[in-house]
Amino acid sequence: MLIFIARRIAFAIPTLLIVITLSFFLMRLAPGSPFQNGRRLTPEIERNIMAKYGMNRPLAAQYLGYLGGVAHGDLGPSLKYQDKSVSDIIGQSFLKSAMLGLTALVLAIAIGGTCGIAAALHQNGRADYIATLITTLGICIPTFVTAPLLVLIFAGWLGWLPTAGWGGPRNLVLPVLVLALPQIAIITRLIRAGMIEVLRSNFIRTARAKGLSQRRILLRHALPAAVLPLVSYLGPACASLLTGSLVVEQIFALPGLGKFFVTSALQRDYTIVMGTVILYSALILVLNLVSDLIYAVLDPRVRLT
Repeated sequence: MLIFIARRIAFAIPTLLIVITLSFFLMRLAPGSPFQNGRRLTPEIERNIMAKYGMNRPLAAQYLGYLGGVAHGDLGPSLKYQDKSVSDIIGQSFLKSAMLGLTALVLAIAIGGTCGIAAALHQNGRADYIATLITTLGICIPTFVTAPLLVLIFAGWLGWLPTAGWGGPRNLVLPVLVLALPQIAIITRLIRAGMIEVLRSNFIRTARAKGLSQRRILLRHALPAAVLPLVSYLGPACASLLTGSLVVEQIFALPGLGKFFVTSALQRDYTIVMGTVILYSALILVLNLVSDLIYAVLDPRVRLT
């Protein structure tokens, strides 16, 4: 296992290097400048600002300087938020996005897992048809439709919840629900398909022939095998939820990483966009590694070499 982890880490380093390189040059090729704020700067002021951030140097020198900073954990200063580094901004906003994403993920696993098991145990029954209908709607309807609709119902008509903002737990109910709904649908389908396949396996028939209870068969034998597709899916899904949903954070005015990413991209704040891309890429690599390790634990047929 240690050899497998070492190989994955060795593979992750050039992968991150490629991501950083592509992101750096693509951002520089984008039209516009982070220092254009609606009024034209004099050439002298513009030269001074460019020199302050090292953007007057050749592009290759800027790239090498940025790589050196990343290697030492320095993502550089923000080009728009004065006296703030990219690490500070990402650290503050990532905690809010992580809280929102983890809550939505736990909710999605709990509800989606329960619905998937119920649908598999009652295949072609009423529970299965209801779960299929809900999952179809959850996958087909995008978040930019469900979010305004839930705001209209629970905040506008009923007045139970606030419309937007970051405050107490009541402010998180609608964003968490909007984030969780598509994940509930996907997890339900994965668990249902995996459970149906496992329940038809020979080792489940053997367990029933030995007289084991239905509860023990489900929890001890069927569920660990049925969640294998879910484990593979949760790696990139968890990374996406942890770094924030662009649409949800914009609609609900949440100061998370997704909102900062969109705002910074529009303002050409290169360093914040780069820092967010690096964080997201690193999370995907780490969480995929964790998923593979969990997969190997759940499935003894898998050998990590």
